[in-house]
Amino acid sequence: MGGNQTSVTEFLLLGFPLSRRTQLLLFGLFSLSYAFSLLGNGVILGLISLDSRLHTPMYFFLSHLAIVDITYACTTVPQMLVNLLNPAKPISFAGCMTQTFLFLSLAHTECLLLVVMSYDRYVAICHPLRYSVIMSWRVCITLAVTSWASGSLLALVHLALLLPLPFCGPQKINHFFCEIIAVLKLACADTHVNEMMVLAGAVSVLVGPFSSIVISYIHILRAILKMQSGEGLQKAFSTCSSHLCVVGLFYSTAIIIYVGPQHGGPKEQKKYLLLFHSLCNPLLNPLIYSLRSKEVKAAVKRMLKKQRTS
Repeated sequence: MGGNQTSVTEFLLLGFPLSRRTQLLLFGLFSLSYAFSLLGNGVILGLISLDSRLHTPMYFFLSHLAIVDITYACTTVPQMLVNLLNPAKPISFAGCMTQTFLFLSLAHTECLLLVVMSYDRYVAICHPLRYSVIMSWRVCITLAVTSWASGSLLALVHLALLLPLPFCGPQKINHFFCEIIAVLKLACADTHVNEMMVLAGAVSVLVGPFSSIVISYIHILRAILKMQSGEGLQKAFSTCSSHLCVVGLFYSTAIIIYVGPQHGGPKEQKKYLLLFHSLCNPLLNPLIYSLRSKEVKAAVKRMLKKQRTS
């Protein structure tokens, strides 16, 4: 194998084996989805920063989730759009490794942010009188910084194990971006340690956090069922249902892709699941929160009224 080993300077992303007409159709569809995801998350960020009534811990974490979603989409979608227009255009080795690191870092960070948001809802509903003390701004900033730092550190570990691997031909990645499992298949060395680390990382940031979210919502459900106020009950269900929808969308696809068996499974189905994960989640998250949150709807109305009167 050593005699056939070459220094790989670029990779070719195979994407989806479709006809030229279908690729152009998908280019238009994905471009619109990409634009709307950036617009939706940008609107959420703008509302939270400009409306003082949204300066609460819940919307502070939501703003970080919007930043993750914007960066998430910008990491994978532009390269996919380029490949749809020009399938033969390669991506450099450095660009591929950067894309892998950013994707993993943002995915880990989103996992942890969703856990933090569930903890915020748990404190708000189960310990309302102590909420302002427990979820102080110092605590919120610490939780947000820890989520970003932990996500980046975990991605750095994967990158440190990936970079020393030798790559030989063919340098064709059977994916629409430099997804770590697809990249590892091109290495002409033993990748058992890398694959075990990917599985261990997936369990640590998916199964563990998801279990803690489930436990949090069991306590939340108990607290909601004990509520006497109809208005408080409706508000609790509204805020929690939004978060549960986002959690369900994110964790269900991620667990199937990375915790399920990597060998012998339906690889093309997982590729389409990851497409949904990368393209649709950033688009749906702001829609879910804006449609389910009365505070966001009220902030939009106030902003529109302010624009008309100015």
